[in-house]
Amino acid sequence: MDLFYTCCCCLCLWGFVALQSSPTKKAPPVYSRGLETDLRKELFETGNYSVFQRPEQKVDVQVSFTLLTVNALNIKEQYLSVSGYLSVEWDDDRLTWENTSSRSQDYSSVMFLFSSEENVWTPAIIIENSVDDMSIISDTKIPMRINGNGRVHWNPSGIFNVACESDITYYPFDSQTCDIKVSTWGYTQGEIQLVLGKKQHLDTSFYSENGEWDLIKAIGYKSDDKSRGDQKYSSLTFRLTLRRKPGFHIINMICPMVLMAFLIPMVYKLPSDGGEKMGYCLTVLLAYAVYLTLISDNVPTTSKNICFLSIYLELILAYSTFSVTIVSIILNTNDQGEKKVPNWINSLCCNHRRQRIADKFDVSIKDRRRNGDWKTHAEDFSSSSGSMKKTEGISYRQFSKMLDKFFFVVYITLVTITTVVLLFALLLHFYSGQESVL
Repeated sequence: MDLFYTCCCCLCLWGFVALQSSPTKKAPPVYSRGLETDLRKELFETGNYSVFQRPEQKVDVQVSFTLLTVNALNIKEQYLSVSGYLSVEWDDDRLTWENTSSRSQDYSSVMFLFSSEENVWTPAIIIENSVDDMSIISDTKIPMRINGNGRVHWNPSGIFNVACESDITYYPFDSQTCDIKVSTWGYTQGEIQLVLGKKQHLDTSFYSENGEWDLIKAIGYKSDDKSRGDQKYSSLTFRLTLRRKPGFHIINMICPMVLMAFLIPMVYKLPSDGGEKMGYCLTVLLAYAVYLTLISDNVPTTSKNICFLSIYLELILAYSTFSVTIVSIILNTNDQGEKKVPNWINSLCCNHRRQRIADKFDVSIKDRRRNGDWKTHAEDFSSSSGSMKKTEGISYRQFSKMLDKFFFVVYITLVTITTVVLLFALLLHFYSGQESVL
């Protein structure tokens, strides 16, 4: 029993000695402004940090873009204006303090530092297809967030105006695809390699909807490296697909144009003796010329894409122009009064009228056979033939009325077919684009 107590006492004494002899781990110092100031001095002053020296021979820079608003898409000037900011990240091992053994004291209580591009090396990045400013993205007022592992986060923001080649074929039911091209400047692909951000390439979670354009798709991808001289430079592309909201243009442009187009055939319903026929025709012609000018002011001066709407206006304008000539002929014919037309015109008109009468009797002959009214049928036919003989001499005034009827049918047919084809092409493109998105 004494031996057992002796062993227990020895073990307790050995454990106490071992506990006293083991080194105790010091708690990290509490965060203070003085501690952060010491860290800044050690990183940027005593460490001989240089903003002109890259962190390593080849730096991988992660870039993503956050879209805030689409300010404007000008298809005439062919540029896109957006507001947003780039999220740029890279590693700089000269700015680490997690490893306490490499520093003069323990800075682990300092979670992160804030600095600016005046004190920290930053990659030289440009918006390659900018139409306003080709300078390097830079803003000394934007803070950089530096983590203890040397990870630097930089978020330069701004309004980016970039070139955007517009496709106006289906205007105003058009969709446009525009790119924001980010590239390095000064540093080649062997010195800086741009890569897409790991989480989200193009973030639209903060996007505010535009009143004229719907955002259909937003993607980012690694584009081919750009060659400048003998060197290649890393590049990224952020692509936006926008579709126009056509409601405003339907009400204020498409509907008036279609309604005005159907005014052209109505000139042939006006009496030739009134004097308003030519004035009406010229008014419609001038109105369409004004509309064509308005459309031309809103589309780019390029021959790469032809707007279907411009083709429609050109056709309607041509119809109206020819209508002026036709109306002049009709008015001149009507002024001849009761004078008889030449024989060839008279024969042509009489043959046409005979054919119409024959067709009329052919259609009704079955009904006549059922009723057995052959006598009435023969009397009607003989009376119609007799009337034809009496009216074979057609006057110029009668001929002008026949021309009015003929060209009314021709023009109402032409305008209807042209309008239906235009609307079908525009709406088919619009709704097929919606289905592809869904």
